[in-house]
Amino acid sequence: MDQLAQLPAVSERILLCELNHRINNEFSAAINRVSIDAVRAEHPAVKTALCNVVDLLHQSADVHRALRMPERDDVIDAAEYLQTLCRSMSRSKLERAGLKLVLVTDKVWLHSTRCWQLGMIVYELVTNASRHAFFDGREGVIRVELLRSDIKARCEVSDNGSAARGVRPGRGLTIVGDLAKSLGGNVSHSLDATGTLFKVTVPFLGKEQRANRSRRSPNRILRRREEELDRAQL
Repeated sequence: MDQLAQLPAVSERILLCELNHRINNEFSAAINRVSIDAVRAEHPAVKTALCNVVDLLHQSADVHRALRMPERDDVIDAAEYLQTLCRSMSRSKLERAGLKLVLVTDKVWLHSTRCWQLGMIVYELVTNASRHAFFDGREGVIRVELLRSDIKARCEVSDNGSAARGVRPGRGLTIVGDLAKSLGGNVSHSLDATGTLFKVTVPFLGKEQRANRSRRSPNRILRRREEELDRAQL
């Protein structure tokens, strides 16, 4: 028998863990290297520029950590997860582009792996809006909403910009569709004069059904929290 065939297969989880570990190390190495150069720089403008690069690397690392594969195998609070993810995305890329990110959620409980997949969908849709929407001098606002019914969650990502002409759906939206299918859900979108809206519907499965029945909360519970996040720019 082929000796190679007898070796145990490397699971996707192990490969993802290794990839995550490697990316963390690369971020740390880059941050340390640029930080040293910033300390050694004598010209004030060079020192300031290098410090800005260090800040950007830290913020990008925060996004990566928010999107890392979950270690817990449990039902978790998707609202808190998206809050962490949206805050890190706002600081790393949206604020620099002059865009505001607003988050509104119901209390939604999802399995950690499925919540992670939903987070990747939100990341792709927010990134897509920040790259392709034109705001024509208006304040650019990207809005993320996570809403709950008895049997499913609905995640909406919208913006108040106009779509660029001639832009074809790219790899990011293909990933969004594939992730939605893996969650047993679907994606729809609409485009009009007020902006673009994507809706992702995810059914509750297994423990999620029990958790969302037993931990009921009022609709749109984050009105006050939304205002606080808005003042803090997420």
